[in-house]
Amino acid sequence: MNRPKRRTGRRHPLATVALLALGLVFTGGAYAAISTGTAQAEADPTSQETIDEGKKLFQANCATCHGLDAEGTATGPSLIGVGAAAVDFQVGTGRMPMQAQGPQAPVKPVQFTDDQVKQLAYYVASLGPGPDIPDDHLANGGGDAANGAELFRINCAMCHNVAGAGGALTEGKYAPALTETTGVHIYEAMVTGPQNMPVFNDLNISPEDKRDIITYLKYVQDNRSPGGFELGSLGPVAEGLFIWIFGLGAVVAITVWITAKSN
Repeated sequence: MNRPKRRTGRRHPLATVALLALGLVFTGGAYAAISTGTAQAEADPTSQETIDEGKKLFQANCATCHGLDAEGTATGPSLIGVGAAAVDFQVGTGRMPMQAQGPQAPVKPVQFTDDQVKQLAYYVASLGPGPDIPDDHLANGGGDAANGAELFRINCAMCHNVAGAGGALTEGKYAPALTETTGVHIYEAMVTGPQNMPVFNDLNISPEDKRDIITYLKYVQDNRSPGGFELGSLGPVAEGLFIWIFGLGAVVAITVWITAKSN
């Protein structure tokens, strides 16, 4: 006669693992939902919470030079009316806060998160009207690259080089290379005129033409020189001089060495 199996009261060995996994999934999902909601609230330029957080960041990191109310000091200009675009460019590229006074602020590692950069930008924007951060469709590089190339040669190449490789200016200043600059920061530079750069407002270059310029620069970024070493993208004159100086120099040196060995 078969006896019924007695239950031991023990759980299956995998039951604990399954319960832990379910707990982690639900906890992670809830945390992600809360984090996403917070991030969206922080990114809202009309949110008072965003502006308040930006003000705290500003007073802790920028007020030494620009003043507690961003009205400027002897060591830093007023930021009232510069707009969100100027702050997003300067802080988002690491130029600000500056580590030391100099001819111009160099690019360096960004000291804030993306959300904090936006909070600073929207706080300064709340102090006075100015250029805003561009919409994605103006900075995504989906315009006319041929028109952008022509506009860039006319308006920008004298400082930045026709390939966006940058160049030296006077008194220790320089036009930075654009080989890794994002479309958003290129647009913001055009509308705010950082450091030595002139401002290209919508009457000088329309938003669509700015988009075309960004499209051209993104094409250059994605299609590097097929000939190998670019020599700073200085063009065929520099490349020719390199061949004449170093190439002929090497030929002369080898000739002298062979003659000395034969003698």
